[in-house]
Amino acid sequence: MLRARYTTIDFRFKFPAGTSRGVLYSKSSSFLILEENGMMGIGECSTIPGLSIDPPHHYEQALKQLCSDIDQGKNITQIRLSEFPSIAFGLETAAIDLKQGGLHRLFKSSFSEGKTGIPINGLVWMGSKEFMRKQIREKIDAGYRCIKIKVGALELETELTLLTDIRKEFSPSDIEIRLDTNGGFSPRNALENLKLFSEYHIHSVEQPIKPLQWEEMAVICEKSPIPIALDEELIGILPNKTLLEQVKPHFIILKPSLIGGFTVAEQWIALAKKRDIGWWITSALESNIGLNAIAQWTASLQTTLPQGLGTGLLYKNNIPSPLEIKNAQLFYDIHRNWDLSSVL
Repeated sequence: MLRARYTTIDFRFKFPAGTSRGVLYSKSSSFLILEENGMMGIGECSTIPGLSIDPPHHYEQALKQLCSDIDQGKNITQIRLSEFPSIAFGLETAAIDLKQGGLHRLFKSSFSEGKTGIPINGLVWMGSKEFMRKQIREKIDAGYRCIKIKVGALELETELTLLTDIRKEFSPSDIEIRLDTNGGFSPRNALENLKLFSEYHIHSVEQPIKPLQWEEMAVICEKSPIPIALDEELIGILPNKTLLEQVKPHFIILKPSLIGGFTVAEQWIALAKKRDIGWWITSALESNIGLNAIAQWTASLQTTLPQGLGTGLLYKNNIPSPLEIKNAQLFYDIHRNWDLSSVL
């Protein structure tokens, strides 16, 4: 008989993680555990304050109700969690893990077999000029050739200076730069700012203005000298061809734990491909359990773009796993074991 339970862990950042929505020092995740016939599958339910749509005041009750429904024999495929996309993601991944034998190798690929890595971008968090410059140098020295820089925390001139420093030393063919504003520009100044950033040969800019401003975003996508990627815009809505056709972004960025799981993400990808819109996958501050599931699924898609899967090094108390980063790629080391003692 299928049984369900959950536990919650508070993960502590190694440094203050700054975005335009504020600074994070810790973040909790809940872990859904499914058990049947001596096997166990684990899925992570991860939210980001101020970004996830999951109602925080009803979150634990939703987890309790889910476990009760499963214990009472309700079919997992009949459970609807549209208000709680992170729990839907946790349930989906736990079910896949259980089905695959509970070994945390959810999707078969050369990545999950430890043979190949996934190219990833190096993420530079917001902070002081010195802190950001230090991160940029560390990422480049570590071999990253695609760097994603969060902008909007400093004065615009300071951020332009950081980009100037990169381009003095590295050409666009040496280092690809992606920018993420987390909706930090206004419709009034977005195009002006994008023009200034375009002098530095930027690959793309994520979510230049806050979501739910489709008309304004469509104008920006049409007139921007830099390709625009939608990110937060996809959170809280079902896969929507109207959005893609009206806004016409150059890319979409998919965070499975924030949009409701792999099935939803695959629907977005299908819509994007039909409209010649590019895409890549990004983790959303999950622990190594959620990151592992996302990475294995991403590898099964056989995409070649650098992915946003480098968040496994953020936490002081992350869950020990076979995941490791080498030469700007994420690998799954089949010779290393999981340590799930903090979860179980």
